[in-house]
Formats: sequence, structure tokens, C-alpha cells
Amino acid sequence: MSEQKKQITEYSIFLMLIVLCGFLVENTYYFQVMTFIGINTMLALGLNMLMGYTGQVSLGHAAFYGIGAYTTAILSGTFGISPWSALVFAISGAVLVAFIVGLPTLKLSGYYLGMGTLGFGMIINIIFREWSSMTGGSSGFVGIPMLQAGPVLFEAGRSYFFLVWLVVFITIVLCRRILSSRMGRALRSIHDGENASMAVGVNTHFLKLQIFMFSAALGAIAGFLYAHFVLFISPESFGFMVSIKMVTMVVIGGMASVWGAILGASLLTLLPEVLHSFAEYEMIIFGLILMLVMIFMPQGLTRGILDIYEHSRKKTGTTKYR
Repeated sequence: MSEQKKQITEYSIFLMLIVLCGFLVENTYYFQVMTFIGINTMLALGLNMLMGYTGQVSLGHAAFYGIGAYTTAILSGTFGISPWSALVFAISGAVLVAFIVGLPTLKLSGYYLGMGTLGFGMIINIIFREWSSMTGGSSGFVGIPMLQAGPVLFEAGRSYFFLVWLVVFITIVLCRRILSSRMGRALRSIHDGENASMAVGVNTHFLKLQIFMFSAALGAIAGFLYAHFVLFISPESFGFMVSIKMVTMVVIGGMASVWGAILGASLLTLLPEVLHSFAEYEMIIFGLILMLVMIFMPQGLTRGILDIYEHSRKKTGTTKYR
């Protein structure tokens, strides 16, 4: 099967599952959980493009998530601007900030890059907390309007579920198109060896900056969807632990795997719901899962599951022909 036919098959199965979930599920709570999975998938996809394919660690990516959420909240909730117009400003603001921050920061690497992005994330969160006249401060921001397109009002439930997962599908297609292009091959070369990439003429800093800005744009879109879904935001939703959770989604699902981002986002969104009575041990459980995955499936769950499947198939074939 050619790569193009394989992708069409995967997309068809994905869309079929989304449509089935959308029409078969009736429980509002299930729709809420699946919508949060979609929003977290957007975050994981953006960070995966940066970490998994380019090898650049970001520990402050929740800042772009927050910029998207607060920009649309302030513009639509305070100034009465259409949320769809606010989305343009949210994406533009996140991309501009990513450019300003990434220009010097992406010259760093390893732990230094991680610390630089961590500091940036903390600064943005402090702004959300202290600029109370605009953001509502620690008390949070209320009065965010619902999304509406013509006669369709996107309320929490089936309509918002389809909206979020349509955006996720478009993002998946876009990410895979980038990765199959010349730019995608250059990004993988940076991940494998930046010095070697520079030696053959790849402008590594410019490419890293481009993907950092693209990742920030996806984070802003996720923030926009989150704000108009919950209709209330606060600085705690975009803090350091959220950035760590995003990194964990990428690592557990499988770095350098678009479908792994969905698996990681699903797992880390569902776990708190399942382990609600053990909320005080949430981070311990997450840490344990991360440790086990890194020991037994260092390439993530997606690659690990595929390896187990291939191994079992080869073992079955060998037994058959003995």
C-alpha cells in the first residue's frame, strides 16, 4: 500500500470514529471529556512538532495556551469583539511572542533551552495573575461568550465536540503535510544532528524558529477553544504543571508520532477522571506511569504497541512454518 493510500485509510477510520462517537454518545459528561481530549490533543500535536521531530525541549508551552485563551477572553468578553475575529488576534499574538522569545532562546540547546522556556512560561503566568484589571487576576476571568456561527450555537455537548475534533483533524493533516515535505525532512535532520544539518546548508535556527511559532499558533487555537468551552479561565489553567503535563503527553504517547499525540492526550485526560478519588496522588501516579513507559517503552506507547504487535506476528509466523 502506497503512503498516500495509507494516509487516506487512516484519515477515513479517524473520521468514522469521530462521527460514531458524536452520534452514538448521549451523555453530556462524556462529551465534555472527549472535548477536553481534543483540546489537549491540539496542545500535544504542537509540542510534538517541536520536541518529537525537531528535538527542542519547551517547558513553558502552556504560556501560548494561556495567551490564546486570555486574548480571546479579553477581546470578546470585555470589548465585545467577535470571537472569530479575536481568534486571529490570539494566533497573531502567540506567534509574535514566540518569534520574540524564540529568536534568542532557540540558540540555546538541551537543559539551557529548557530553563529558558521555563522562565518565559513563569513570566507569562505572573502577567496573567498580576494584570488583574484586564485578566481578572487570581480570581479568574468570567463572562466569556459562547461561540456562534450563523444560527449554530456551539454549546458544551455534541456541537462543540464536532467543532473541536474538526479542528484536530485539520491540524493532523497539516502536521503530516509539513512532515512529508522538504521542511519536515530538514526538521528530522536537526533532531538527528544539528551540526550535520548546518554542514549541508540547513538554516537550523530559522527552521527551529518557524516550528516554534507554528507550535505556538496551535497552542493559541487550543486556548481559544478552551476559553469558549469552559467560559471561565484563571492563571492556574496555564501554569508550570500544565506545561509538564503537555510534555508528559508527548513522551508517553510517543515522540515523533502524530497519532501518539492523541494517545498521550487521551491517557492523561482520562486518568484524572478515573482516579478522581486519588486526586492528591495524581502527580505520583503520572510520574510512575512516565517512569514505566520510559523504562519499558522508551519510544512511547504508540511505538511500543506497534513493536509488540510486530513481534507477536513474527513469532506466530515462525511457529506456523516449523
